[in-house]
Amino acid sequence: MLGALAEQGRHATFEQLPGLIAEHAAAAGLGQVRIYLADLRGEVLREITGQGLDGAAGGEQLQVDGTLPGRAFREIRTLTAVDPADGGPPRHWLPVLDGTERLGLLSVETTHLDQDMETAFRQLAAVIGLLLVSKRAVSDSYARLIRSHPMTVAAEMQWHLMPPPTFANNQVTIGAAVEPAYEISGDAFDYALAGHTVRLGIFDAMGHDAAAGLCANLAVAACRAHRRQGADLAETARQIERSLLDQFGSTRYATAILADLDSDTGQLRWTSHGHYPPVIIRDRRWIAHLACEPAHPLGTDLGLPTTICEEQLQPGDRLLLYTDGILEARDARGDQFGINRLVQFLIRHQADGEHLQETLRHLMRTLHDFHHGPLQDDATVLILEWPGPVS
Repeated sequence: MLGALAEQGRHATFEQLPGLIAEHAAAAGLGQVRIYLADLRGEVLREITGQGLDGAAGGEQLQVDGTLPGRAFREIRTLTAVDPADGGPPRHWLPVLDGTERLGLLSVETTHLDQDMETAFRQLAAVIGLLLVSKRAVSDSYARLIRSHPMTVAAEMQWHLMPPPTFANNQVTIGAAVEPAYEISGDAFDYALAGHTVRLGIFDAMGHDAAAGLCANLAVAACRAHRRQGADLAETARQIERSLLDQFGSTRYATAILADLDSDTGQLRWTSHGHYPPVIIRDRRWIAHLACEPAHPLGTDLGLPTTICEEQLQPGDRLLLYTDGILEARDARGDQFGINRLVQFLIRHQADGEHLQETLRHLMRTLHDFHHGPLQDDATVLILEWPGPVS
């Protein structure tokens, strides 16, 4: 079954996947299967039917919060629901992942569930995750299905620019979140791996319009282009600034943190360009801001020197990067959310053993509730957890 899905799925469209998967699952005796995708904010799960403009016409929609399927999604584990009222077979819910990125859920109806069958379900969910990821970049139906609101042009640029919001291997765990998800303009995050080096970047371009999105896109593209040619942090920063000045003169700029982590040793090197300093959370407590003499924001051409700073991480450390929109969200009294609330929120949820992606989902909801409405500025957070040297 899995081999046939992988083979035939290569040529299938996104809309053809539900039928193809159901056909092969039934032939393998796995019962009725249905697939659900999570929306951009992780608030709802929508069934893929392959029908209609978004591939979801006539499908079921489930809430992530307050439902058993939503709990399976939130906790990344298999759960079973039995509804005595309908007299049907039990319904098993399994997370569909791309690495550690939560894409959605697989639902399977079957009366028989032993260890071998559950293994088959997990393997099916894994293949479905690979198939979904292989289709989403070229599918407008996928894009529509995971959206609950219209998206601005700037936000469209940013979401196609940034890497997935979560990544993990035996070297690092990375998670990121951005709000307002459908209206972001100048914020962006970036990360990549090259051997044992983990590259990180967070950018905050001036303004709240499409031009801010263009500035952030250019900054990230210049960062990647020169980083991939072997430029170090200081040279990469110089080339980003040169690109911004060539395109915008001195009318646009971006603050940024650029960082490299040696995942073998935990040695962190970074440079600041008019940006808030990184924070380390160690042993579930706030250690300190990482002090580093900042250079000027990229694109201002003020001539300040770029300082490369270093810090030795310890196993289990969490490195926190963020933009000003996180700190400057205000409640009804005008009080800011602030760095203390941010760090204490992360420490509390880490102590609860929550998955990083779920913690960030809760953080953005908490920030929105604190602000009592749409945020006035982009708010981005990027977290890297280093587990220690790989033995």
